[in-house]
Amino acid sequence: MTEEQPIVIEEEKSKPAWTLWIAAGGCVVFLCAAVFVGTLIFIGPQFVQQFLPDQVQVAEELPRVVTQSNTMGNPDAPVHIIEYGDFQCPYCLKFWSETEPQLIEEYVNTDQVYFEYRAYPIIGPESSWAAEGAYCAGDQGRFWEFHDTLFANWSGENVGDYTKENLVKYAKALDLNMAEFESCLSEEKHKGTVEQDAAAAEANGIHATPTFFINGFKVEGAQPYSILKDLIEQALDGNLDTQNG
Repeated sequence: MTEEQPIVIEEEKSKPAWTLWIAAGGCVVFLCAAVFVGTLIFIGPQFVQQFLPDQVQVAEELPRVVTQSNTMGNPDAPVHIIEYGDFQCPYCLKFWSETEPQLIEEYVNTDQVYFEYRAYPIIGPESSWAAEGAYCAGDQGRFWEFHDTLFANWSGENVGDYTKENLVKYAKALDLNMAEFESCLSEEKHKGTVEQDAAAAEANGIHATPTFFINGFKVEGAQPYSILKDLIEQALDGNLDTQNG
């Protein structure tokens, strides 16, 4: 008669407590991430900007022959170009980065073109504030440096690039007289200037930015440099309307 072997019932081992904590922690992290992403979608880019580094990109200075404030070149040049632009406009940015440097080098700095910038803020309130800021900088002889710095810090339309707080940061980065600049901006000294520019644009039938008048000849959009060059050459030869816009 054999001795019966005892029946052993193995109890299921419980999971270590640390694995439960990891699982719970993972759920919390996932939940927080979902809430954060949802908040970004709901609130938008202005919320995102609060988490971005507080840095200002100062544009490399273009070697312009500056006459005063928002103009450059020789006022007696045979060709007068007026740009109506919006600092939030991506096509204005394209013109500034791709075409304007060539235009300055070949025609403005050689006394053949007198160039004037006028504001046509059509995208949003930041467009007007940016233009006012540029004119305030122009009171200190720094319109074009501020103009370039605005474009250098462009990241989209109505995303907070040109809040008044950021305009002050750009002015500080350019080492402007801050008391003068902030007073100009807060008192809206050039609000009327910007409104006059916009009224002139509408009177000239402008509906988009950038729009140019080359001795009165209307050109819409960020045209390739070759197109503007051809029109300027025609103007120099006297083959375009000589009335300024």
